[in-house]
Amino acid sequence: MKKRIIVLVSGNGSNLQAIINACQNNLINGKIVAVISNKPDVYSLMRAKQANIPSHVINHKEFATREAFDHQLQLQIEQYQPDLIVLAGYMRILTPHFVQHYSGKMLNIHPSLLPKYPGLNTHRRAMEAGDKEHGTTVHFVTDELDGGPIILQAKVPIFDNDEEQDIVERVLAQEHQIYPLVIKWFCDDRLTMINGRAYLDQTMIPKSGYAED
Repeated sequence: MKKRIIVLVSGNGSNLQAIINACQNNLINGKIVAVISNKPDVYSLMRAKQANIPSHVINHKEFATREAFDHQLQLQIEQYQPDLIVLAGYMRILTPHFVQHYSGKMLNIHPSLLPKYPGLNTHRRAMEAGDKEHGTTVHFVTDELDGGPIILQAKVPIFDNDEEQDIVERVLAQEHQIYPLVIKWFCDDRLTMINGRAYLDQTMIPKSGYAED
């Protein structure tokens, strides 16, 4: 049985496209059953349409509180009975109740080598700090912002003459490789979260995750 995947998006959706491609090419034993955006008119929704995937917009601006928004989001998700929820450029902080409800079933990708640079503007922060290395992290989602157990990281160099966009593109190229891979692990029943730690093939993943250069 293919695992049922819901992808939450807020923007362009290049990671969504990488996951769609991997599913279509049977690289992932899963099927994206819905794409849900918190913003109307984002390109992610066009990507879903082109792949004949049902999509929904739940505009966060129409809700007075995060709790009210997440409640509506959860109602929409439950209609699809997913095995996995994937955050792909999803720019909302989720409420603790929502996160706990889907504990161990929700993945995120964050454009830094966590625990460095949680939050926004990661590439600029890495450049301003003079870092020679940057990257991206796939992790389980927990209550702590960008703080869930790390599963896999990929590193990229920062060169002296780089513009921020150079780093953005370098990181995205890695994300499009490692995010489908981690989703494949989950859909093959190899990846789990137990007591706040990530396990692959019943072996605890180090706190720094697997690093792929």
